[in-house]
Amino acid sequence: MGAVGSAGSGREPSPARRHVGELVKLFRGLADLTQRDLAERLLMSESLVGAYERAERIPTTAFLVEADAALGAKGVLASCVAMMEEEKYSPKFLNWKRTEAEAASISAYETMLVPGLLQTPAYVRALYEVRVPMYEPEEIDRHVEARLERRDVLDRRPRPIVSYVIEESVLHRPIGGAAVLKEQLAHLLESVRTRNHLTVQVMPTEREVHAGLMGSLKLMSTRDGRNLGYTETHGGDTLISKPEEANRLFDLFGALRAQALTPWESVELIERMAARP
Repeated sequence: MGAVGSAGSGREPSPARRHVGELVKLFRGLADLTQRDLAERLLMSESLVGAYERAERIPTTAFLVEADAALGAKGVLASCVAMMEEEKYSPKFLNWKRTEAEAASISAYETMLVPGLLQTPAYVRALYEVRVPMYEPEEIDRHVEARLERRDVLDRRPRPIVSYVIEESVLHRPIGGAAVLKEQLAHLLESVRTRNHLTVQVMPTEREVHAGLMGSLKLMSTRDGRNLGYTETHGGDTLISKPEEANRLFDLFGALRAQALTPWESVELIERMAARP
């Protein structure tokens, strides 16, 4: 699925999720509010509040923080954020995500999909709807929420330097249908044009020399100077922290950037693809 990084879940909610749901219900009762009252205060649906309380959905970070304030929970609900993050992601990807939130630079080479931080809600949902084996509807909602939450990384302060190389075929692959792809390409262009710390380069299909034939990869540099890598396969995910191995991946990414179209040529190509009827 490419950069999914989400932990699998069974049909039964975990004890941790049930515990947090009970806490929400407890503090809502102490505040003498109905589910509808809380939903109106937080500008969300009553059914979603109910799903959180019944542990059918994993509470988002925003919900826990805002509900804590609305219900006067004095930090109890907000303190559950880290616990619920562990519900959303595999252990290795959770470490990656937490480091990503403070990273000095973020880079990736994507062979199949638009990079996760640049995906639209419709594109994300389409990815999970076509997954094999199939997800249940509530699992799709959970994964979509988790993916979209990560997009805040792009606009946090201090802003990270973000560099992507994507295969040209990604611009042709109509995930979710032609309309979803068209919207996604427009969003990709807007993201590049409005963020001077973001660079996207396209690797042309007709390239005789290609440094990325082993597949996609993700890279990150921390503010204390560490280089990290992350890869995903059908067999699982791998977090690469040994300096010599991570540095080798950074060298490989440098070769990919040299072989790809320049950022300006890439924008022109994406514009032509987005303008197709």
